[in-house]
Amino acid sequence: MGTAAVHLLLLLGLLNAGPGGEGRKGWRRRGPAARERGEAAAAAAESFPLDFTAVEGNMDSFMAQVKSLAQSLYPCSAQALPHDLRLHLLHNASVTCNDGSPAGYYLKESKGSRRWLLFLEGGWYCFNRENCDTRYDTMRRLMSSREWPATRVGTGILSSQPEENPHWWNANMVFIPYCSSDVWSGASSKSEKNEYAFMGALIIQEVIKELVGKGLGTAKVLLLAGSSAGGTGVLLNVDRVAEQLEEMGYPGIQVRGLADSGWFLDNKQYRRTDCIDTITCAPTEAIRRGIRYWNGIVPERCKLQFKEGEEWNCFFGYKIYPTLRCPVFVVQWLFDEAQLTVDNVHLTGQPVQEGQWLYIQNLGRELRNTLKDVTASFAPACLSHEIITRNHWTDIQVKGTSLPRALHCWDRSLHESNKNGKAPLKGCPIHLIDSCPWPHCNPSCPTIRDQFTGQEMNVIQFLMHMGFDVQKMAQQQGLEPSKLLGMLSSGN
Repeated sequence: MGTAAVHLLLLLGLLNAGPGGEGRKGWRRRGPAARERGEAAAAAAESFPLDFTAVEGNMDSFMAQVKSLAQSLYPCSAQALPHDLRLHLLHNASVTCNDGSPAGYYLKESKGSRRWLLFLEGGWYCFNRENCDTRYDTMRRLMSSREWPATRVGTGILSSQPEENPHWWNANMVFIPYCSSDVWSGASSKSEKNEYAFMGALIIQEVIKELVGKGLGTAKVLLLAGSSAGGTGVLLNVDRVAEQLEEMGYPGIQVRGLADSGWFLDNKQYRRTDCIDTITCAPTEAIRRGIRYWNGIVPERCKLQFKEGEEWNCFFGYKIYPTLRCPVFVVQWLFDEAQLTVDNVHLTGQPVQEGQWLYIQNLGRELRNTLKDVTASFAPACLSHEIITRNHWTDIQVKGTSLPRALHCWDRSLHESNKNGKAPLKGCPIHLIDSCPWPHCNPSCPTIRDQFTGQEMNVIQFLMHMGFDVQKMAQQQGLEPSKLLGMLSSGN
């Protein structure tokens, strides 16, 4: 018996405990983590959403749901699930990676599931011949499929383990490797004139075509997810995927987006530098050059908002988001390491200067402001980059809600609104943005280690390491230094 059987036995144990006495108290004690493990089991029976918000209010109703779930799990469906995603190179050999080798995707099918998760890998970009040559020499797997392994193991939201992936573990998983270096926007092939192909947008279209023959045509939900450049790629491509499926005769598939760490700001750099390579170039200038070099395409609805030649604006989340038709969930660290890098704030282990510290704080404020009108968002006040494919992605919380839980609530809100136009469900938040003002003021942030000693640092040690002046900051806030330290430790 597989993992589903274990969950079945746990659920049957709950049934035996009954609606009164210790059974109910024990459930309360276990809190959010146990709730999410229960949601993992519910994902196995997709037509049966288990309503955990009803536990406290109506135990009889909850027990009826658990009985139904136990019955639906009956032949252990997880037993046959393969744990590896297998490589498929595209049949259409004209759609390629940068070096002309065939593009492709990794697939793990989940027979009987009508949910599909397509993940776009990230990995920066290059925008001229010189820095693309350097990229090819140093990061070839991001420009060529020639050395890709035959299988990959899914992690985070691509994992087949309910403990690691409470809500999506039983979906059909597709990992699309990034080998076009164009933020998934290019539409130009390799030729005598062009040393490299840039076909990111076309790779996504071709993968969709092939997957339709492998079961995607019967899907109920397609979640296009991605991290970093892949997160920006989601914003650029989610509507196009929906339109493609409609044109192919599949208008009933609900297409949604999940953009992780791809919501960049086009703000002024902390220190302006010449546009030499991806790291030193201001994001606006890099994309401006890149879009011409890649023959990049952006969604028509966004393009119409800007003058000709200013399509680069559509690569920035807060500018493209209002033009999107498909629902998109935005996951973004308030202090994203990639954003700080392109803004020339380099945290090299030396205490930061006051100007840098103020710049970092302001970045958090600006990012928070751009997310205020985003319906579904998860923005922890942490210094990090990417999250949804990390195996610790279940640990991060904003206002007591984890990311898998927030995504589950978002799924339910979309399901409910399709059904009867109800407002978001009570006790199931989907707009989660930290309000504390410093990097790592959220106690659930990923662990930070000293770059030189490798030792773990707590919040206060980290802030001191960054040059944070407790006395001065306490004075500014009108607090005693000891009180400020206590607030920092608790994440308030």
